[in-house]
Amino acid sequence: MVGPAPLSPASVEVWTDGSSRGNPGPGGYGAVLRFVDSAGREHRRTLSQGFARTTNNRMELLAAIAALEALTRPCVVELHSDSQYLINAMTKGWVWGWVKRGWTTSSKQPVKNPDLWRRLLAAARPHEVSWVWVRGHAGTQLNELCDELATSAADGQAGPLVRDEGFEG
Repeated sequence: MVGPAPLSPASVEVWTDGSSRGNPGPGGYGAVLRFVDSAGREHRRTLSQGFARTTNNRMELLAAIAALEALTRPCVVELHSDSQYLINAMTKGWVWGWVKRGWTTSSKQPVKNPDLWRRLLAAARPHEVSWVWVRGHAGTQLNELCDELATSAADGQAGPLVRDEGFEG
């Protein structure tokens, strides 16, 4: 297993994953936030939530959103995800094209999940975020933990499954 890297006091390392049992179906997300306080002590916080009916891509986005929204002040963030949908949209500028075209793709089709893309952009705005793709199910310790959190949430083990209002309208 690959272990976590050391952090500076001014940075937060975020790991995220989403899961869906069927697509659509019950789903969940998991996130781990790692940071070092001013005394040099490392802290971790885990987040997860399950939804009764959603999609895998929505859960991948919600994991990143929940982690960024949990930060209480502007931070330097290194956000890891195994979702190429999320990482490519942010690193290749797809999302900015969608915004410019009024939430349509380059082929004039409506963008999927615009509610979550808007929320993600708002959550990321106060921070300096680096978006890092990681191969899923490759033994990376914190990615594997996020997968466990997400699948447990999808199975209702993190509490009752809630309604994904953006998916179900």
